[in-house]
Amino acid sequence: MVRSLVLVVVVLAAACGGTGEAPATAADLPQVASSPRGVVAAAQPLAALAGAEMLELGGNAVDAAVAAAFTLAVVEPTMSGLGGRTQILIRLPDGEHVGIDGTTQAPSTYDPDTAPDADYGYGVIGIPGTPAALFRAHAEYGTLPRSTILAEAIRLAEDGYEMLPMEAARRAGVAEQLAEFDGSRAAFLKPDGSPHAAGELFRQPMLARTLRTLEEEGPDAFYRGSLAATMAADIQAHGGHVTEASLAAYEAVDGRVVTGDYRGYDVLGLWLPSYGAISIEILNLLESVDAGALSEDAWALAVSEAIRIGYLDRGGQEDWDDALRLTSEEWADERDDFMRLDAGAGAGAGMAALEPGGPQGWNEPGHTTHLTAADENGMVVSLTQSLGPNMGSRVVSPGLGFLYASTLGGYLGRIEPGERARSHISPLMVERDGRPVLALGAAGGGRIPTAIVAVVSRVLDRGMSLEEALAAPRVVPASGSSRSVGDPDGPREAELEHVPGGGFGEGTAEYFRAHGYTVETVDRVGAFGRVHAVRWIPDESVWEGAADPDWEGAAAVPRGDVR
Repeated sequence: MVRSLVLVVVVLAAACGGTGEAPATAADLPQVASSPRGVVAAAQPLAALAGAEMLELGGNAVDAAVAAAFTLAVVEPTMSGLGGRTQILIRLPDGEHVGIDGTTQAPSTYDPDTAPDADYGYGVIGIPGTPAALFRAHAEYGTLPRSTILAEAIRLAEDGYEMLPMEAARRAGVAEQLAEFDGSRAAFLKPDGSPHAAGELFRQPMLARTLRTLEEEGPDAFYRGSLAATMAADIQAHGGHVTEASLAAYEAVDGRVVTGDYRGYDVLGLWLPSYGAISIEILNLLESVDAGALSEDAWALAVSEAIRIGYLDRGGQEDWDDALRLTSEEWADERDDFMRLDAGAGAGAGMAALEPGGPQGWNEPGHTTHLTAADENGMVVSLTQSLGPNMGSRVVSPGLGFLYASTLGGYLGRIEPGERARSHISPLMVERDGRPVLALGAAGGGRIPTAIVAVVSRVLDRGMSLEEALAAPRVVPASGSSRSVGDPDGPREAELEHVPGGGFGEGTAEYFRAHGYTVETVDRVGAFGRVHAVRWIPDESVWEGAADPDWEGAAAVPRGDVR
């Protein structure tokens, strides 16, 4: 099932509207596409194409999502990879919802009290979860052979692909750190130590060999076989914590589905280590206002306040009782009394009953990747995977070709032995009367839930199309210090997104200032999260997919189905 370059061009031509004129590169694939047979929206065009081909071959949404995810590990390695973590929310054709937790984990022998803090290197590596999660999803819910699912990822690793500009820039930003490790230098830098530039062909023969081993042997090779032995030996030799025993003990486990109600819509997400409960809580808080009738300025303030209050509860997530509490309308009724929507309210007004909580590093530079897929039978997949910060630990074990995530050492806060890393990852689905309406997720670190909530509200409350909702500007209730999120009595700060030709203007900034906010307008690319989503359009009986215009992603459908 290795595609030829000719077939890639044919698929690209179809995806661009069936004009017969193929775009010059995969980067020309459109960011919005629709089809009755399904769609894949992903953060890199080649990954979206790989998923769409699975639908063309008769596979289902899980086949499409897993193929796209493995391809992302090849073509967007700054954001995700085999050494990372993955969370998957799946809607089955019969309407049942299941979750898969493939989060990175601290080995049982890890001692957080003696382990040094570090930003990168062997010491931050935990047990990878991505291969276990992807292979479990495919084994339990996919239909196509494993060789078919992995074919495009293997081909792109072997034959190479042209570097996209933003991907090239991210690699250049950490090139000096990559150069510190033998395996990373060999995998990602040129012989002279420089990174690849945009437009250059980038090949990964070592990663191709690793993927072929996985194709032939499945996840056992990664967790109990030859790959596991190589990983453990290298990590242990350099003072890391992962052992062969800890790899062998790892498994992708059930992800617990949390549910909520938003204006008559059912909202479904994943409980810890994902932040689905917080995303649902923010929506519940937003329900206290008529978000569809508000002016744009008032809507932005309401979203900012709902996020500000909801984020206070990030540290209050422990057991299932907390999940039920945080996603309940009763809890939102208590919390929404503290949403400061009246002009002139002073900093900290009425906030004494709230307690700060949750990780303070929610404002770190955006990272992670997300994809969403749907098929003609109503199966939907929302899948987020991550390495943590740009290129994760920056470490590649010699000969294997993939990066490990940053998990230990303080980046995600204190992690106990055997604990799985919590993060803002939040794959989400919206349904009504048991039928899918919208599925989405985001990348962007602590701004994942904020981006998701904005898009859901713009679609459901403000009647925007998916394309409009993803392009519209976003707001977050904090500046670089994140004080307004962590401290209920601290100053109120907001960042308003400015995009070329649009975005929030000075009028919105003045509106926020009148409500006691310090405001900064930001036009940094990718600074407010990147959403990749699908939506069912019942009037047309088609799935629509859309990639965030603030990134280099795309939406792809089976050939000839673009509308």
